[in-house]
Amino acid sequence: MFISNLVSNDISRKTKSNHALTVPQMVMVTLRFLATGSVLQVVGDTIGLHKGTVSRIVSDVLTSLCSKRDEFIKWPRNVDETRGDFYRLSGFPNILGAIDGTHVRIQAPSEDEPSFVNRKSLHFVNVQAVCDARGKFTDINANWPGSSHDSHIFRTSQIRMTPSKTCKIIIACAILHNICILLNEPDLEDDGLVIDNDGDLGDRFFGDQDGRGVRDHISSTCFNR
Repeated sequence: MFISNLVSNDISRKTKSNHALTVPQMVMVTLRFLATGSVLQVVGDTIGLHKGTVSRIVSDVLTSLCSKRDEFIKWPRNVDETRGDFYRLSGFPNILGAIDGTHVRIQAPSEDEPSFVNRKSLHFVNVQAVCDARGKFTDINANWPGSSHDSHIFRTSQIRMTPSKTCKIIIACAILHNICILLNEPDLEDDGLVIDNDGDLGDRFFGDQDGRGVRDHISSTCFNR
């Protein structure tokens, strides 16, 4: 019901006809699409809806979810707490986020098609994401075609610039992931990891903040046993 209440004001106005689906039904249709990755026609056949109806439902719910992005995907405000969580988890000091990129496969686009072809000659969107120590997304950028290099995405990403348009499905899934963490929903792949809230945060580094200097400091103070 949490998600239904979240998107209700945005999509309930579209359900005034006599045979319209309820908001919870629309949410369930969207979740089924996101969870299975099935084409819209398959989702529609499964639940007795035309693929055009499924397409409109999914689009409306995704648009509503993505409009809540800043509420559920945001940079941590308590920097010391975030650093502490990472240190107790991994022994690395002064970490604010774990960042990486991944390729999400797409159909060949009609415009600028070559830019979306990666080194495997397949069509992808290159997604950059940042998570905190609990696995919650604190930043995500799904703007870049598959041919873009990770370092270029980082230099121009929304961590350093105003966020631009994002891929709705990717952003919506990240929002849903964070909602699950917020509501303490069980993780099917949870390995039982628990973050200890006690412990020293390690030596702070006050030298030159270039990558090499920070790396050498971490190596000498944390792993030189």
